[in-house]
Amino acid sequence: MMTDMTMDNFLAVLSSSEPVPGGGGACGYVAAVGMSLGNMVLALTTGKKKYAEYQEEIEELIVKATDLTKKLAESMDKDAESFKPLAAAYGLPKHTEEQIKEREAIMAKALVTASEAPLSMMELILEAMKLIDRISVIGSRIAISDAGVGITMCEAAMKGASLNVFINTKLMKDRELAEDMNFKADKMLAEAAQIEEETFGRVMDAVRP
Repeated sequence: MMTDMTMDNFLAVLSSSEPVPGGGGACGYVAAVGMSLGNMVLALTTGKKKYAEYQEEIEELIVKATDLTKKLAESMDKDAESFKPLAAAYGLPKHTEEQIKEREAIMAKALVTASEAPLSMMELILEAMKLIDRISVIGSRIAISDAGVGITMCEAAMKGASLNVFINTKLMKDRELAEDMNFKADKMLAEAAQIEEETFGRVMDAVRP
């Protein structure tokens, strides 16, 4: 499992010709780091008298952020597993008409599986971004810059995950399903861009002299 790798091992395999981890694994990792930064802001805020009015909400957000960080880290392995059937499908023989038909059928299923994983990752990242947006409002001002870093990392991961959706839906012969997946991805991209702009702007206003 990628979550069991050291950072050095992860980067070494990521840099190699191994099919996984690839962009999907990197996106899951970056988003998990981004959410962790948001959680760090909460950890530096909880229990402080200055933010006592938000204490109950802060405690709830810590639980949610911790859970999301775990799910985002787990999405790295889920993305890798979803790619394996597609990688195997590309290697199937296509010398006869029967082989071609079988390959196409297997490929069609594999493309759906390979698209669903990054779509699910995007949903998790969007949840993380909404949390960080709120954290940028109620979090300690001395750590608010980390909320800005976190939201930026999450949007980068969101954009990256979308590419892993589109590269697969482009090859789908079931265009209705492909366009449905594209629509979902585009909608999340647009929402994420708006959240990132508002959150980053709020943080910039707070830290820039």
